[in-house]
Amino acid sequence: MKDKLIGMLLGGHNAEHEVSLQSGAALTRALQARGYRVTEIVVDTNLATALRDKKIEVAFIALHGRWGEDGCIQGLLEAMRIPYTGSGVLASALSMDKVYAKKLFRQNKLEVVDDFVVSRAELGTFDPQDLPFELPAVVKPSREGSSVGISIVHEQAQLMAAIEQARGFAGDVLIERYVAGREIQVGVLDDRALGAIEIVPAEEFYDYKAKYFSDGTTQYFFPAALEDQQTQEVLRLGLAAHQALGCSGVSRVDTILSGDGRFYLLEVNTIPGMTEASLIPKIAQGVGISFEDLAERLLLGASLKT
Repeated sequence: MKDKLIGMLLGGHNAEHEVSLQSGAALTRALQARGYRVTEIVVDTNLATALRDKKIEVAFIALHGRWGEDGCIQGLLEAMRIPYTGSGVLASALSMDKVYAKKLFRQNKLEVVDDFVVSRAELGTFDPQDLPFELPAVVKPSREGSSVGISIVHEQAQLMAAIEQARGFAGDVLIERYVAGREIQVGVLDDRALGAIEIVPAEEFYDYKAKYFSDGTTQYFFPAALEDQQTQEVLRLGLAAHQALGCSGVSRVDTILSGDGRFYLLEVNTIPGMTEASLIPKIAQGVGISFEDLAERLLLGASLKT
């Protein structure tokens, strides 16, 4: 692999552009320290031309969110026959769409939070009385990542404003029953659940700012302080979610542990953040995998999926 030119794809056209730049820069430094030839490519509409002109032989995808984590870039790379890191087209697309991902989770008997979907066509006629559960609720766009566009609604008067905010992003609007509890995230690497980390955010939930621009107010506990049986259960849930979607390489699986001791699967992130504040590097470090080791393992797993 060290004889090949690796294109680090970063940036992108979405709300996660800045954090993608951070992830990509960190991964580039790590791989170059291991002796790999890496050139950074800030993704724009001329990506295909850049890949061809630079003669990229392997693509390392450090893009987050739409047009990066949703199967679009993966499809381009498949068409150009350039091996790439992470999940393939279908797994990426399914993971990015929370509505369809939850359908697969239910089919695989993985416990998820009750929800109600408001399609874009129905937004003008939505009646809050249609919700099949009581507030509070979590309102989110169905095709965004990194907690972009998410609101926690406690009163009915706030609901329509939260829906209006979510509709400004991609996909339908997903309204989920709010489950109070502990935020437990599982790291999966090469079809192995590495471990579970607990996040205790200073705010009401682990939002975009807390995920990528840590100011020391968010606390991380690895390994998560769980009973042995709970640890095994959440690791099983994380791996099962990763496999149900057909993911490859690394993923971060978000869960919530409710007060009655039940784990609920929230979502799977196929290209989790790789910044200093990101969870996957913390989990990997906790089990003896350095950041450079992690970057190299992801690179060595690059392939075409179709």
